[in-house]
Amino acid sequence: MTGNGTGDAEALREEIRRTRVELGETMELLAARADVKARLRESAGQAKERMRQQAAQTVARVRGQAAQKADVARAQASEKGAAVRRNPTPWATVAAGAVAAVVVLLIVRGRRR
Repeated sequence: MTGNGTGDAEALREEIRRTRVELGETMELLAARADVKARLRESAGQAKERMRQQAAQTVARVRGQAAQKADVARAQASEKGAAVRRNPTPWATVAAGAVAAVVVLLIVRGRRR
């Protein structure tokens, strides 16, 4: 009988040890859930990382769009430059008009003084 009692006692001790381990793990989980500051820090860190990723994606997208628009602008400028070289009269007219407007403004300003 002492053999059976000892075996039962050992099994009971092992069960108590397992229960203590499980209880310790459960307490750690509960403590982690109750630690609001740590949870907020972790949440803030995750949000910060998401924002960094989104910012990097946005920067890459904007750079791509800017490069495309720059290519289009260069092509259009090249076309306009060719048109001006073919017919420089409109630009000369605009320049003459601007000079005339400046002269008129200077005359009007000189008369006021």
